[in-house]
Parts: sequence; C-alpha cells; structure tokens
Amino acid sequence: MNEFLTFVFDLIVVILRVAIPVFSVIILIKIYSSLRHNRRDERPLIMLFDDYEKKAIPVLYWENSIGRSKRCDVFLNDSTVSREHAVLLRRDNGWIITDSGSKAGVFVNGEKITGRTNVYLNDKIRIGSTTLVVKRAEEFEGASRRSWFFKPEGKKSISPKRLLALITFFFIMVSAEACLTKESISTGIIDLKPFIYGLVVIAIMWVTYIITSLGFKRVNFEIESLAFFLTGIGVMLSVHQSDRQTNVQLAAAVVGIVLFEFLIKFLEDPDRVSKFTRWIYIASLGLLAINLIFGERQYGATNWINIAGVSVQPSEVVKVGFIIVGAASLDQLQTKKNFLIFIGFSALCVGALALMGDFGTALIFFATFLLLSFMRSGDFKTLILAVTSAVFASTIVIRFKPYITKRFEAWGHVFEEPYVWDTGMQQSRTLVYCASGGLFGVGIGNGFCKELFASESDIVIGIVCEEMGIIVTLVLAIAIGALVFYARAITTRSRSTLYSISACCAAGLLVIQLSLNIFGATDILPLTGVTFPFISAGGSSMISCWGLIAFIKAADERTYAVRKKGLFSSSEI
Repeated sequence: MNEFLTFVFDLIVVILRVAIPVFSVIILIKIYSSLRHNRRDERPLIMLFDDYEKKAIPVLYWENSIGRSKRCDVFLNDSTVSREHAVLLRRDNGWIITDSGSKAGVFVNGEKITGRTNVYLNDKIRIGSTTLVVKRAEEFEGASRRSWFFKPEGKKSISPKRLLALITFFFIMVSAEACLTKESISTGIIDLKPFIYGLVVIAIMWVTYIITSLGFKRVNFEIESLAFFLTGIGVMLSVHQSDRQTNVQLAAAVVGIVLFEFLIKFLEDPDRVSKFTRWIYIASLGLLAINLIFGERQYGATNWINIAGVSVQPSEVVKVGFIIVGAASLDQLQTKKNFLIFIGFSALCVGALALMGDFGTALIFFATFLLLSFMRSGDFKTLILAVTSAVFASTIVIRFKPYITKRFEAWGHVFEEPYVWDTGMQQSRTLVYCASGGLFGVGIGNGFCKELFASESDIVIGIVCEEMGIIVTLVLAIAIGALVFYARAITTRSRSTLYSISACCAAGLLVIQLSLNIFGATDILPLTGVTFPFISAGGSSMISCWGLIAFIKAADERTYAVRKKGLFSSSEI
C-alpha cells in the first residue's frame, strides 16, 4: 500500500483505539445518568388513618403488607394483630385488601372478608383491635420519601434519540476499527464485512426504537440502549472468528428482542402472571427433562439439544421461567404452600442441571434461588440450611466428577507445572492476553486470544481485554453490575412484589453469571464454563439475556406510557 495511505490508516487506527474507550465511558454515564434523572413520584398513593391513635399512615406502594412484624409496610403495634396479617394492594379496578391467613381475620365496614375485597374512600378496615380509615393521599401532611438513587428534579436526562445517535456513532467507530486490522492495512485489502455487520446492528436498534416508541408508546429507552450497546460489542468481537457465529448472534438478538417485548406485555398484569405460573413451572421442568433425555454431551455437560443442525441450551430459557415462578404478588407470597412449591421447583432445576453435568449453570440457579428466597421471606435460617445442603452436595460432586476435581486442583496454580500446559492453560493464556491489551487494546481482529479453545464463550473476557482494552472491559462489567443498584432503586415504587423480586433477581442472576465468567477465566475462582452476558457467543445465552432484562424494564413504571386512573389521589389523575 502507498506509504502515505498507510500513514493515514495508521493514524485513523490510533484515533479510533483511543476514542472507542472514551465513548464507551460516555455512553455508560449517559445511560445511567438518564435512569437517575427519571425520578418517580414518591408521594403516598393513599393514606390510612388510625382512628384510635389519631395517626396518619402513608401507603407508598402498590402492594403493602400489614401486620405486627416490623418488616411490614404498614406496622401495627397491636398484640391482637398477626405478624403478617393482611395485604393491601392496588389493581386496575381499585384498591383491594386480602387476609394473609391471620387468626383474627380482616373486617371491612364490620363484615369479615373472604378472599380479595375492594375498599373505597372512608371505608373502615378492622385488623385485630385496630381500625384504619381509607383517606385520600392529599390528607397526609408528612414529608414524602426520598430515594437514594434518583436525583432531584432539575437537569433533564438525555433524550432516547440523542442516546441512540451516540451509540450509533460508537458502533461506526467500532466497525471501522474492525475493518482496519493489521493484515488489511499491510495488504491494502480492506474487508468491509465488519462494517456491514455494524450497520445491521444499528438498523435493528433503530427499528426497535421506532416500533416501541410509536407502536407501544414507550417514553424511555435506556434499558434497551444498554442491551444494544452490549449486544453490538459482542457481535463485533465475533466478526473475525466465524461468519456463522456472528449470524447466529444477530438472529438470536432479534429473537431475544421479540421475547423482551412479549414479556413486558405479559408482565403488565401481575394477576395474569400468577394464573400462568403453574404452566410455566411445568414447561420449564419439561424442557429440562427433554434435555436430560435427548441432550448431547459437549465439553463435559449434556446441556445441548441439536435441532435441525442448530444447538440450543434449554437451561438458558429456563432462567426466565425460574424467575417468574419465584416471584409473585404479595398476597400470594405470604403463604407457606407457595414457598414450598418454589423450593421444590428450585431443587428439581438444580438437580437436573447437576445430572447434566452443567455445574456452572446449576451454581447460577442456586445463587438466584438464595436471592429469591431471601427477598420472599427474609428468613436467614432457610438460607443457612440451603447453603449447608449445597456445600455437602458439592463435596460429593467434586469427589465423583474428575474433571471438576482437576479444575479445583488448578485453581490458583494455573502458571505452575503441570497445570500451565493442561487444566490451567486457558486461564494462564487468558491472563497473558488480558495484560497485553493494556488500556486501549490492540484492535478488534488483531488479538491472539481468539485462537484459544472456548475463547468466544467461557473466556471471552480475554478477547475483550486484549482487543478493546481494560477500559472497555471495565465499562462492560460496570454496565451489567450497576443493573443491581438500578433494579433495587426502582422497587421502592414498583407496582407489585412480582416486579420488585423479579427485577432484583434478574439483575442478580446477570451479575452472578458475569462474576463467574470473569473470575473463572482469570483464576480468581475455578473455571465454571458460563457465559459473559450479551458478549459471549451463543444464541441461547443472548436470548435469555434479553429475556432477563425485560423484568428490569417491566419494573419501571415509565415503561407503561399510559395515564393511570386516579385512585383516591388527585395527583395521579
């Protein structure tokens, strides 16, 4: 190639190599800053007035537990009230109260209720010896509750179009860098295939935005923007590995987006979700059963099914069902039967995965089970018993599964003989390639980590670090990790415990999976063989990741851009 052109291309590559990490940081800040500026109304929805003590109690949530336990949303210091006595919840047809199986029962205007019962303004609710009168929210004179996450009103957040324009420009830069590899510059033959794939990602992103904003009347697009940001990077990193793999990633992303939209619509009504929970329970176990019977063994685990030449992992789809079964509306959570069913379902899922030999995914399910259990019950005794049982089971597994034993033996010794040439070779090489990438990376397509076994999945962190640099790697990790804080923040005004629990647990599952992938590949933990969310190659993984963030999106009240009916509060009309 002409020396001047070579100089120009080299200069462009240097600029791109610095600009891409900088823009990735800007995009991350803009997304989460926008999420923080979109503050929810934190004023009470209605008020309950204690007739005897002459005390006003603000009702802050769509679902509120009432009882003698200090964990209840409406705490009553009354010895005749059960620890978890009743649930006051809001639905489209108004406010409803239901008994949580208390001894004394619940009375509305002097009549004992059975099942869900509507309550209206000035109705008197008797719980134990305490009488609560339903009042408008405007009659409450106390201070409104402030969230630690959301910023006060003032500075406006970035508009969805500007955010997408920023991400579009980022993908154009990434695509250009992927085209200008060392080989293409030296030979003078520029391969435009990466640029075409980049344009496809951009097109899918904008089409999704147009459909959701015009068709579904959505007013926000931050969560989707974050998912597209991660998805696009994963696609671009696979371009120089395999055309088939890249096409699968794109196709899976489209399927994942469809699942994302379907779940948001499905989750609109918590009661509808509850009606279908049993069928989701059966379908999830059915998928795992099919996997056990017809699964093909790959890399030590029989968690793959081949359909028309395409390999799928049913366990990835079951992650979505697992969270739906684990979450529920508050009046259903406060029943022992519901909780026991969930424990049995979790045990069957984890047991099936263990029989397949997919212990990495089994660990993710178990950790998510602990998170779900704690959010449902807050009972540490249950968690301690579950962890103790898991440790005992893990000891037996390690004893009778030689390949897992080898991974534990190599843990912390991957640079030592004989592990450096055997069990620890993937991790030791990954660490070397991570270090060689530096802050800005060697450029997409110029790395050597992609030559390692399972580099596109289990140890993809090596490719990211080597080719895009440590800055982009940290951005990707923080982008997923920060979802936990956002999910926790939006639950304070969530419309149902179904959203609170599912959003937190979906975010938690993604972070657990991310941690196992990064820490396993870098020898901080034994290698488990799980994927990096959105980044690792794998159609099933991509689909499940889009499905999981649907829970976070659904928990955000802004998702439903419709005017709610005013229910005892003129501020909501």
